[in-house]
Amino acid sequence: MSDLGRVVVLAGGLSHERDVSLRSGRRVAEALRSVGVEVDVLDVDGALLPSLKEDRPSVVFPALHGAAGEDGAVREVLELLGIPYVGATPAACRLAFDKPTAKDVVRAAGLLTPDAVALPHAMFRDLGATAVLDAIVARLGMPLFVKPARGGSALGCSVVREPGELPAAMVNCFAYGDTALVERFVEGVEVAISVVDTGNGPTPLPAVEIVPDSGVYDYTARYTAGATEFFTPARLETAAAETAARTAVTAHQVLGLRDLSRTDLIIDEQGRPWFLEVNVAPGMTETSLLPLAASAAEIDLGTLYRDLLHVAENRG
Repeated sequence: MSDLGRVVVLAGGLSHERDVSLRSGRRVAEALRSVGVEVDVLDVDGALLPSLKEDRPSVVFPALHGAAGEDGAVREVLELLGIPYVGATPAACRLAFDKPTAKDVVRAAGLLTPDAVALPHAMFRDLGATAVLDAIVARLGMPLFVKPARGGSALGCSVVREPGELPAAMVNCFAYGDTALVERFVEGVEVAISVVDTGNGPTPLPAVEIVPDSGVYDYTARYTAGATEFFTPARLETAAAETAARTAVTAHQVLGLRDLSRTDLIIDEQGRPWFLEVNVAPGMTETSLLPLAASAAEIDLGTLYRDLLHVAENRG
């Protein structure tokens, strides 16, 4: 049995990504139990705080996605209670979860990231949607990628290859958030690189190359078994793979993250990595990218998660 004591995995919540979070939490709990860790899976609802106070865990593993799970709010509450947890601090979560701000930070650190604009829904209403969209196309050109400025799991995301497709993409985006991030779409190989730190500094796992059957790595492609083909390690030249790994570690560091993260990149035809976004609570489902990368590195997931819990517990 583990010497960790009682461990709580947080899963669920009320974001658009609740179902994914429940699947992630179940997978994390199963992996931890396989290495002898006592685990309870709790939802983020009105019963959570009484449960944590009545039977205080030694450490918490948040497997929460979307708002509250990744914007630092739940972690703020854990800090109020003095309960250690795996993952980034509330301040770092807020920074990484806001995609436009994260792009500014990594660009300042010397990383490449596509040109973009971030505009709230009110701007389109107040100034006229057609005029604003015309200005976006004139500035960024085509193709474009539209996504909510805050959120995950590709909800509200669209590739726009013709100006006439942009209005519908904006409507889809605003269904999931009040601010849209519209960025120049970079053609290339889509990869995800997870970074873990079990006490010896941030270490990149093998890059996962993502090839969705539909051509777009949307919600369905992410969470439907067989809808996407993955190559781990990614089919990259050695130099490109090494540069991409350094990019992920740099993003992890300059955004102030800890324990684990996943950086999404596009590798262009020159082998240059373009930073898209970073995830402070990577998915842990059967089709998620961090588990795929760990498997390619011959890392047992239960052992990895247990080691991360030990780091968090020792940090206090």
